[in-house]
Amino acid sequence: MGRIDSSFILRGLGTALVTPFRDGKVDYEAFGALVDRQVMAGVDFLVPLGSTGETPCLEDDEKVALTECAAARCGGRPVMVGVGTNSLKHTVRNMRLLEDRGADIFLVVVPYYNKPVQRGIAEYFRAVASETDKPIVLYNVPSRTGVNMCPETTLELAGTDNIIAIKEASGDIPQIRAILADAPDGFTVLSGNDDQTLEIMQAGGAGVISVASNIAPRLMSGLVSAAASGDMDGAESLNERLMPLFKACFIESNPIPVKAGLAAMGLICNELRLPLTTCEPETYEKMREIVSAPGIS
Repeated sequence: MGRIDSSFILRGLGTALVTPFRDGKVDYEAFGALVDRQVMAGVDFLVPLGSTGETPCLEDDEKVALTECAAARCGGRPVMVGVGTNSLKHTVRNMRLLEDRGADIFLVVVPYYNKPVQRGIAEYFRAVASETDKPIVLYNVPSRTGVNMCPETTLELAGTDNIIAIKEASGDIPQIRAILADAPDGFTVLSGNDDQTLEIMQAGGAGVISVASNIAPRLMSGLVSAAASGDMDGAESLNERLMPLFKACFIESNPIPVKAGLAAMGLICNELRLPLTTCEPETYEKMREIVSAPGIS
């Protein structure tokens, strides 16, 4: 398992890393600098190749190089790599591509576009889990996939040996509470929405896979650490401070705003791959104002 062993329990702050581009190509120098910045800020794990990383528009050689870069600069932190597609064959192919390139954990999204029923979702994830010894994190994000994974399905899958957690981005707090109420020991729930991190952790969640921490990793790390230690006054103060950033990161489709913010900070070029385009001028100005606030970076 590389940097993690069989007793590993996933918790804390993971950053869903953007993929910087320059003149149409992946900017590996900028990506490495972003990883270094996250490590220095004290994040708990790294998440390249998610939706924030524009992975559907990456070539296989780019996926390999980004994974290797993250693994080489992770400072001993686990690297959770997005591999999910809407095809079992293609998801397994992605796992094979990256399993020896530095991936410690696989993040697998509910199959999108196909709109499977709950039985199909469960059978798909069991089949994926059977193809690897590495830990798997489920990813439920109905706004992107077109189908919600119900709590009963999540809890059924939580009994699978190497399915260790879920990134819950349904936005449905009662659903997330239902998972938390009956989750087996060792299976953790991570928020998939920055603005629900505190609420989910107060209910028993273990952390967040964050978009906003691309911009403000130290503050996000402080929020998650405070919530985990029971310092709710401190966590609530940081949550209030970060809320404008949380909201602004989703004014347009992710990762359009967060890339604008990072560009305003001088960390990357403000470049995306079609069908995503750069943000509207008012979004850029909003992000520029937020990232210019004292202490946000």
